[in-house]
Amino acid sequence: MYQTLVLQFTIFGTMAVGLLMRKLKVVGPDARKDLTALVLNVILPCNIINSFMTSVSKELVRDCLIILVISIAIQFMAVLYGKLITRHETADRAVNIRYGIICSNAGFLGNPVAEGVFGAAGLMLASIYLIPQRIMMWSEGLALYSGSSDKRQTVRKVLTHPCVIACFIGIILMLTGYTPPSVIMTPVRTIGRCNTAMSMMVIGMILAEIDMKDILDRSVILYTVHRLVIIPLIILIILKILPVSPLVRGLSVLLAAMPAGATTSMLASQYDRDPQFAVKLVVFSTICSIPAIILWSLVLG
Repeated sequence: MYQTLVLQFTIFGTMAVGLLMRKLKVVGPDARKDLTALVLNVILPCNIINSFMTSVSKELVRDCLIILVISIAIQFMAVLYGKLITRHETADRAVNIRYGIICSNAGFLGNPVAEGVFGAAGLMLASIYLIPQRIMMWSEGLALYSGSSDKRQTVRKVLTHPCVIACFIGIILMLTGYTPPSVIMTPVRTIGRCNTAMSMMVIGMILAEIDMKDILDRSVILYTVHRLVIIPLIILIILKILPVSPLVRGLSVLLAAMPAGATTSMLASQYDRDPQFAVKLVVFSTICSIPAIILWSLVLG
């Protein structure tokens, strides 16, 4: 328990550094956006490739396939769950909540947390877990806001995402056993090691830009409880019954306990679907995710 607490406070202490840098205006809003792009397009893909550079075992291949199936099942559950809990909401609020259930921030916040708690194997499995979510966010998720989804555009966005490309490269390297020369892998490893620190500092910078006035809202609070507590609890109970490894179970629960993705507010603004409410969803659930992730990490051991 002590090691877990140290790990979590290290992660969120790094977040506090980013928050302080933004508050003191050491980093401006444009720099923060550039750093976000750097993490998503360069640092995280390098870290994903490095996480696949491990010896292949039957157990590892099995875990990869199992977590992919679990992730697909969770996405289908998220669609139905979102419809169920938004029956009494206004149309615009319902769209934002349903998208927030489908698309969490697991792709940005989840990766460094998965690596911190479960190591390189955790990051590798997290990368596979996120593939169905990336597909859903640009298909079913986009359709919620626009009323239609372009399948060709969905395929293009998913297949050209740097993290998905890195995942495919990593799988090929893992299955073939091929290790690229040091002149390639040394820079990849070096860049990838920056992932946790850079990711958490950027999240801290984002939190520093938030105006906390008028953020509390009954629907926002209920969404946050569903997103951070009830959904991961349901997944934990189901996976306790099924014959899956502790790593797969723990990772699936932890990644399910992530706040609303930032694209929630972006799409709400683009399609004029109550963007102010969408911002509240993202902000409040992100703030509450800090203690929630610590508690879930302790529960999962």
